[in-house]
Amino acid sequence: MNQQSEQGSKTYLVSIVMVAVLGGLLFGYDTAVISGAEKGLQAFFMEAKDFAYTDGWHGFTSASALIGCIIGSALSGFLATNLGRKKSLIIAGLLFFISALGSMDPEFLFFDYGTPTYSLLIMFNIYRVIGGVGVGLASAICPMYIGEVAPSNIRGMLVSWNQFAIIFGQLVVYFVNFFILGDHIQPLVEEMGKGLAAINPAAQWTVTTGWRYMFGSEAVPAGLFALLICFVPETPRYLVSIGQDQKAEGILAKINGSLKAQQILQDIKDTMVVKTEKLMTYGAMCIFVGIMLSVFQQAVGINAVLYYAPRIFGDMGMNDPMMLTVFMGIINISFTLVAVFTVEKLGRKPLLICGSLGMAIGAFGVALTFGNESLALVTAASLLVYSASFMFSWGPITWVLIAEIFPNTIRGGAVAIAVAFQWIFNFIVSSTFVPMFNMHLAEGDDFGHWFTYGLYGIICVIAAVFVWRLVPETKGKTLEDMSKMWKDRLGKIE
Repeated sequence: MNQQSEQGSKTYLVSIVMVAVLGGLLFGYDTAVISGAEKGLQAFFMEAKDFAYTDGWHGFTSASALIGCIIGSALSGFLATNLGRKKSLIIAGLLFFISALGSMDPEFLFFDYGTPTYSLLIMFNIYRVIGGVGVGLASAICPMYIGEVAPSNIRGMLVSWNQFAIIFGQLVVYFVNFFILGDHIQPLVEEMGKGLAAINPAAQWTVTTGWRYMFGSEAVPAGLFALLICFVPETPRYLVSIGQDQKAEGILAKINGSLKAQQILQDIKDTMVVKTEKLMTYGAMCIFVGIMLSVFQQAVGINAVLYYAPRIFGDMGMNDPMMLTVFMGIINISFTLVAVFTVEKLGRKPLLICGSLGMAIGAFGVALTFGNESLALVTAASLLVYSASFMFSWGPITWVLIAEIFPNTIRGGAVAIAVAFQWIFNFIVSSTFVPMFNMHLAEGDDFGHWFTYGLYGIICVIAAVFVWRLVPETKGKTLEDMSKMWKDRLGKIE
């Protein structure tokens, strides 16, 4: 017991981090559940009699959760600063739970079950936005929470586990959707709008029921997260910010040992002396780098692939797009582990630069081969290279940097701004992918295919240059070191 007091408890640290990363799992689960449900959902609402469910409506409905993500991430700074990290995550868990049940049964209390109407579509989107608010909160606060409880020498690895959980959540929901679908099939696009009688009988269950089970399945992990987060401590850095130094020291001692805890507590207090520092205290470059990390993470186009994976593989002519989507999820998990186990050895910048160049190669490969049936395997391989390169670089490392790059006194607000930009660009990329991909300069040409992935490839190259020139390396630095680093940079600029 005495030795544990001197060295801290790794078991305690791991247990609270594992609870926090459940928020990341829900983030991945919620954003990817639409990939299996969207075709059945589209066919369901195309049966509505009081309005026409167009491609525009479907694009909005598929991406409506992202509106909530923007709202949630924008609110995250205010909530994390005023309510604390822990209470904010409890709110996120409850929002996930409400959204899962509401999306499964949007008719609850107000509408006739199974009758698609314009009002029901609005209600469904409201539930999806509610879930999105939960995602926005979790996406900003989970890595912030982990970053604030983790020792500096393993902080990058532990925050990377949050990205692993996001990708694992996506993989889990790919499997869940695959098993829910079972022997049933997705309705074909050309069948939609011709009435349920015209749809293949094997697809009718998917249209009436399957998509409901897919959305409702999220209630299980959401309920578990909301419950377990009640038992984790608040972060020491937040406790110091509200004057609860003794409680903060107790938590630090459990994690780092009693002697180390006193030193860390003093470092935190030294950087918390001025609690009213303005956002630009450390210079515009500090905020700009955080924002651009978020922008590039989305502008490279990865979520267009993740959200529409079954549809993309189907357009390639692959026989079992859902199975290929699951396979892609396994590849994504494997390469996320590369980041988890190398981020503290190789550093943040090398992984980001290598990932950017790998993504560029994959994106250009897709652009040059998509639509050529004889090169379909090359196209699929290029898509997997593109996705895998993201998973060991921009996927996890962006979250690591956003969690650690900002000084203590502005972290809540700065993270909120950076993550809000992330969701804004996620929405832009997700809502523009299908129109761009389907663009034609002439009848039957593949202009949209090569233009879309060619554009993503160019953005990947620009991202590599941005990291090389402007992003600081934070490997091995404490969160308290960030204040000095940005002040030194500001001094050089001035």
